[in-house]
Amino acid sequence: MPDTAVVTGAARGIGRAIATRLAHEGWQIVVADLDEDELADVAAQTGALAVPGDTSTDAGVRHLVDTAYDRYGRVDVFFANAGIGTLAGLDASDAEWARTLETNVLAHVRAARHLVPHWLDAGGGRLVVTASAAGLLTMIGAAAYSTTKHAAVGFAEWLSVTYGDRGVVVQAICPQGVQTAMLDQAGPLKDLLSHDEALAPSAVAEAWVASLDDDRFLVLPHPEVGGYYAARAASTDRWLAGMRRLQSKVDSLP
Repeated sequence: MPDTAVVTGAARGIGRAIATRLAHEGWQIVVADLDEDELADVAAQTGALAVPGDTSTDAGVRHLVDTAYDRYGRVDVFFANAGIGTLAGLDASDAEWARTLETNVLAHVRAARHLVPHWLDAGGGRLVVTASAAGLLTMIGAAAYSTTKHAAVGFAEWLSVTYGDRGVVVQAICPQGVQTAMLDQAGPLKDLLSHDEALAPSAVAEAWVASLDDDRFLVLPHPEVGGYYAARAASTDRWLAGMRRLQSKVDSLP
């Protein structure tokens, strides 16, 4: 029987690329997104089962997981890919913070609650979180996005520590700039995020496929991020000083 994957945020960008890559390999796929029209197009192109809905809510995640198990009897990989963000800093409203937290963090928690018991009974499963390089470093200007992506990595680490020896593989995909609508909407940060090349979403999907060779926790489509992350840990004050210089450059842009 083919492996089964569930992909959230699958209507476009990285989620769509992952669904397309898995379809090429003959997987059974369930795709989810709020955009029903684009999701239907992805399903038509990949042969996936489309489950439109809000996967940031407990009811939405439960419905998605239950539908996948009802149709295929298994979920081998769950891609918690849906994510949102704004460029707001301290001016971000409580509502923006709450929505970003629900989508970028609590959606992963809720997915794990519903999936991990199945995986423990079945002997294994895999949760893949799209966390962004912002979850390892930070993203200038985007307070809620940076904070929640750090939290997403933190939850993924905890999940790996807690269940990794019981068959649950956890991974965090952490790209920098990717050619998506989110990058296009980044305004003056677009060039900064593309400094080490803005990758096509398909390249991110390929980086995940390559990670299966060793089941590495951090999937880094931009290898440079590993060096930045190590430098941050080795000399945090020096790294912060460098980030402040980048902030000053952004502040000076017209």
